[in-house]
Amino acid sequence: LTDRTLSASRLALAALGGVCMVLSWTAFFAGFGMTSIATTTIVYHVQPFFVVLIGVVFLKERISPDQILWMLGAFLGVVLASGLVVTHGHADAKWALGIALTLGAALLYAVATILAKGLGQQRAEITVLCQTLVGVVLLAPFADIGHPIAPASWGWLAGIGVLHTGIAYVLMNS
Repeated sequence: LTDRTLSASRLALAALGGVCMVLSWTAFFAGFGMTSIATTTIVYHVQPFFVVLIGVVFLKERISPDQILWMLGAFLGVVLASGLVVTHGHADAKWALGIALTLGAALLYAVATILAKGLGQQRAEITVLCQTLVGVVLLAPFADIGHPIAPASWGWLAGIGVLHTGIAYVLMNS
């Protein structure tokens, strides 16, 4: 099938989105080891706020006072649920770094989301392929290819890769 929307500039935009995605997931998983899975996951969900802020600042999108009020309420809920307001004890430097990495991950994911918006009608599978190839290139130096992998693990990897990542990613970009 030919893709009439395919262009070098769109592929470059998709590749840049892939770089943002790889860095986002790297920072996100690094945050787990410094805070907790629950805290990292909750903090990561400020990503929609970053999308709105980027849209307002860079894309000149408008939001109403009601929308601002609802967003502030939702953001307050994220802050309270995350434990960012520490009422007992104190947050150490490792915890703060984990929060910073997670916020960076959310910001990078928001940038990837905005970049995907700029791809217009480019077919989702082209975008996903481009971003996945960028991920392979960026992460290949860190792969331990000398370590044997059990056959059952290959099945799990294929299932997670195809079902949980491939299909979901194509649907998200459709």
